[in-house]
Amino acid sequence: MNDAVIIKGLKKHYDGFDLDATLTVPRGTIVGLIGENGAGKSTTIGALLGIVAPDGGTVSIFGKPAAKLDANARERIGVVLGEGGLPDTLSPAQLGNVFARIYQRWDDRYYGELLQRLDLPTQRRVKQLSTGMKRKLSLALALAHRPELLVLDEPTSGLDPVVRDDMLDMFLEFMQQDDHAMLISSHITSDLEKIADYIVLLHKGRVAFEKSRDELINRYGILRCGREQFASIDSGDMLARRTREYECDALVADRDAMRRKYPGVTIDTPTIDEIMLIYTKGEVL
Repeated sequence: MNDAVIIKGLKKHYDGFDLDATLTVPRGTIVGLIGENGAGKSTTIGALLGIVAPDGGTVSIFGKPAAKLDANARERIGVVLGEGGLPDTLSPAQLGNVFARIYQRWDDRYYGELLQRLDLPTQRRVKQLSTGMKRKLSLALALAHRPELLVLDEPTSGLDPVVRDDMLDMFLEFMQQDDHAMLISSHITSDLEKIADYIVLLHKGRVAFEKSRDELINRYGILRCGREQFASIDSGDMLARRTREYECDALVADRDAMRRKYPGVTIDTPTIDEIMLIYTKGEVL
């Protein structure tokens, strides 16, 4: 089984919102899930973890239905959710003792190393920890039972750049084993530019694209010009466009080819954030 996660036609209906998503997380890869607030990222992760009951479609982990995973399969999954959810009255040391009774694969020595590396106090209660410390503690708990799949919802939100960079290094270290996989939802797209293999954009409950990071960064481009010049650009060359009062941006799939075709037009290397904004704020062609 080459895919750690397979989501096909996942459907969930809420008042004013419908999710219909299909995506995969191959082993050996990091998949970044992006999108505006309310796009369906947390619902997708919730369905994957059994927190949200789908209205349709299939969700499988390690080739088995996610809702029917046994204890052994769940041991192979590490989770960090944005809200934390850790007991306020327990310390990291006490939480380690609790988790050691839950997970057969728990590695207490490794947990201690993680706490030290993340500069976390072992005896301070969770309620006394900062938001950043709580996120770091959640990561240590997720890693210490040696999972094969990490599912992370906004793991670096609220952290300073130095701590975020340390955590990204830990994610990459986790991925040194070929059978490991990671699904990470994040609003900090610059983090995903550093570590993700694939990017999935959710927009209004639908998958707008599922592309390799290298293709997005190394091939895609953003064409920029005034409205008058924009009228001369073939719409067939655009994937999406965003028009404003005096200028227009368009996303193109091959910036080098477009630079040759339109030598007088500025075509920049995009960031993932810019690509997302054109898709979500503009018009998909």
